[in-house]
Amino acid sequence: MWFCVARSADLDGPGAFRTARVGRESVIVSRAGDGSVRAFLNVCRHRGARLCTEESGRVRRAFTCPYHAWTYDLDGTLIAAPNLSKMPDIDRREYGLVTVHAREWIGYVWVCLAAEPPPFEQDVLGAVTTRLGDLASIENYGIEKLKVGRRIAYDVKANWKLIVENFMECYHCATIHPELTAVLPEFAEGYAAQYYVGHGAAFADEVEGFTIDGSPGVDRIPGVSDDQDRRYYAITIRPQVFVNLVPDHAIVHRMFPLAADRTVVECDWLFLPEVVDGGSDLGPSVELFHRVNVQDFEACERCQPAMASRAYAAGGVLVPSEHHIADFHEWVTGRLGITR
Repeated sequence: MWFCVARSADLDGPGAFRTARVGRESVIVSRAGDGSVRAFLNVCRHRGARLCTEESGRVRRAFTCPYHAWTYDLDGTLIAAPNLSKMPDIDRREYGLVTVHAREWIGYVWVCLAAEPPPFEQDVLGAVTTRLGDLASIENYGIEKLKVGRRIAYDVKANWKLIVENFMECYHCATIHPELTAVLPEFAEGYAAQYYVGHGAAFADEVEGFTIDGSPGVDRIPGVSDDQDRRYYAITIRPQVFVNLVPDHAIVHRMFPLAADRTVVECDWLFLPEVVDGGSDLGPSVELFHRVNVQDFEACERCQPAMASRAYAAGGVLVPSEHHIADFHEWVTGRLGITR
């Protein structure tokens, strides 16, 4: 499937790269000389050494393996290696880096390891239209033009599917999210905003902004419509992205599953560039969802040990407001080819 790996702005020029764990593979995403984004498996074709060991960085003109100095152009072509002239029959493109499909959308780089990726319009854009009713509703926020004001990586001792389950329901909100329900009172009733196509949860009357203390927040994003003002929208893009929209910022979660019981979640808070560059106080805005994240991830970590218990072997008991979790379970078992 399409997997979101990096913010496009992190690849700010030719040779800039980031590495990411996608399933069992390490993937390099980088900016080529022509400005396009390229992605490759992070494996030297010679003897399988890891090409880039850093999470991010920049190379001048090429990637060079630190083991035997096989060197690859920014487009992945093998361009040099010791004694390569003695191997006249080698095809430099055939023995170049293994290419991964890549594209940019809403200011993020998405990759797909499949030989023939599913239609991006169906799997990714389709998830947005299913949730919001159309693409224009997310385009109003101009997420690709926003700037990262804060990024926090959470190392969660839980399976990624537990995190998805948690994000999709709000039955737990009244129990563990007092700060969130103070801003979004309808969440205390147990139904999350994404249960209704196009619905955004309304702010409490006395609340001025999506902040930990209800203060006004920062400058509103100009494209946000009047209907979207003072509302919160949440979108799940399977398998590993959550997009949260409020009038003055967007919050994007990307999950990187590392083991059956460990997931790194990288969370970006995105604001207008002038808000970030102007030194506005982002603390109240960031603190609200940071606190929600910590509360959610602690809950997921409480569930993880029971996943191997015989008491949970047949799964839990879903209440009516958790029908989205039932749909998610059907999707997971379907992807695994399991019939019940």
